[in-house]
Amino acid sequence: MALFTDGEVSSIEDLRGYDTQLLDVASIEGIDVTRKLLLARDEIAAEVETMLRRVAWYRVPLDSSRVVVTPPLKLWHTYLTLEMVYRDAYRSQLNDRYAGKRDEFQEMARWAHDRVVQNGLGIANDPIGRGSSPTVQACGGALPDGTYYVAASWTNAAGEEGMPSTPATIQLAGSSFSARAAAAPANAKGWNLYAGSGPQGLTLQNASPLGLTGTWVQPDTISRGGRAAGTGQEPDYLLAVPRLIQRG
Repeated sequence: MALFTDGEVSSIEDLRGYDTQLLDVASIEGIDVTRKLLLARDEIAAEVETMLRRVAWYRVPLDSSRVVVTPPLKLWHTYLTLEMVYRDAYRSQLNDRYAGKRDEFQEMARWAHDRVVQNGLGIANDPIGRGSSPTVQACGGALPDGTYYVAASWTNAAGEEGMPSTPATIQLAGSSFSARAAAAPANAKGWNLYAGSGPQGLTLQNASPLGLTGTWVQPDTISRGGRAAGTGQEPDYLLAVPRLIQRG
C-alpha cells in the first residue's frame, strides 16, 4: 500500500471503475478531473491531520507522513473526487441527473469516511516513501534490442519496501544497462530494482537490497522469477480515530 504522502491516492482509472461516463461528462462540462483528484486529496489530508491531532494527547504525535492508504481511505478519496466532479457539473448546467450523481457519491464518500473511522487509520512505524526514478544508461552487455522500463524502490531498516518509482526508460541496441538510485531519504537503508520490457509487469532483478550508492548492472537477461513491483508497505497498526462531523 502507498503512503498518503506518496502522491496519487486513486487514479482516473479508479474513478472510471465507478462511473464509466466520467470522462465524457468532464469533457462536455470542461472539468479538470486531475485537479479534482488533487483537491479531494487536500480535503482528506486536512481531515486526517485533524484526526491525528485529536489523538495526539495520549500518543506520540503523528503526522500524515506515516499514514498508509488503506482500502477504505482509497475509497473515500475516489468517491469524494467523483462527488466534486458532479458538484461542478450540476453547478454548470443545473441538470437533475448531475445532482443525482452528486448526491449518490456524497453518500458513498460519507460511507467510506465512516469505514475509515471504524477501522482506524493505517500507520507505518518507519514510513519509507515512494522511490525516485533511477538514472539508467547503456553499458556493455547483450540484452535483446528494444525498450526497457526500470523502476526503483527504497527499503528501510526492517526491510520494508516503499512504493516503486515511475519507471525510467532506455532504448538498447547491442548493449545492456546500468542503474543508480537517486538521492535517498534519511531512513532508507537500501534499494530494489525492477525491470521489464513494458511499463506493466516489472519484476525484481536483485536478490537482496542494493547499497544506497551501489550501481546495478543488468545481466544479459531480464529475470522473470522475481516478485512483481508492489504498491508499498503495509501499515504496522490501525490507529483508532475520533468520529468527525462530515460537511454536508
